[in-house]
Amino acid sequence: MHEKILVIEDDFDIQEIISETLSANGYKVELAEDGLVGIEKFNKEKYDLIILDIMMPKINGYVVCEMIRKVSDVPIIMLTALEEEQDQIRGFELKIDDYITKPFSINLLLKRVEAVLRRTNKDYEDHRVYFEEIAVDKSSYRVWVNNENVELTTKEFEILETLIRNKGRVLTREVLLEKIWGYDFYGDARVIDTHIKNLRHKLNTDYIKTIRGVGYKLEK
Repeated sequence: MHEKILVIEDDFDIQEIISETLSANGYKVELAEDGLVGIEKFNKEKYDLIILDIMMPKINGYVVCEMIRKVSDVPIIMLTALEEEQDQIRGFELKIDDYITKPFSINLLLKRVEAVLRRTNKDYEDHRVYFEEIAVDKSSYRVWVNNENVELTTKEFEILETLIRNKGRVLTREVLLEKIWGYDFYGDARVIDTHIKNLRHKLNTDYIKTIRGVGYKLEK
């Protein structure tokens, strides 16, 4: 599953940077240049999250939010240049999930998107796991470090995902072989060491710790 996000924003430069960043991180993105187009798209498609500007031509973000909330509890993140407390309060009274003011950090926006989806979507928790700056998506077999895609082999991916899901726990080579290769593996258990070496190189982090004579664990 790839989460589908609708970005309703009239600034084309902001549209582009949001779309490129979200797409690079495995999300499906659709764009709407004003509130009317946004409502039209919302009525035709199902979205997992909406990023909504407030100050737009035709109808503003508050009205769009009000219309959406009459029929749906889809997560909404408001993205706006309005910084006054009453503007933010009005957004939360309309039951938005988060509020980000411009200018904004694209990395912060990405983290807010991840946080809102984790809170509101159980399936998201099931197929995406995180450790520090590493993000792993089981549904697409994709990995990001600091929002940069990292190419891993299937076995490297499965080892990393297993370590993240068991972070802080020591996993023996035999346990890793059983979880990833299954019971029918009859080769040398040291094959794990080669994959770990490659993982460390590709991730360029030191989170994978060697526990001498035992196996490996993931920790900060």
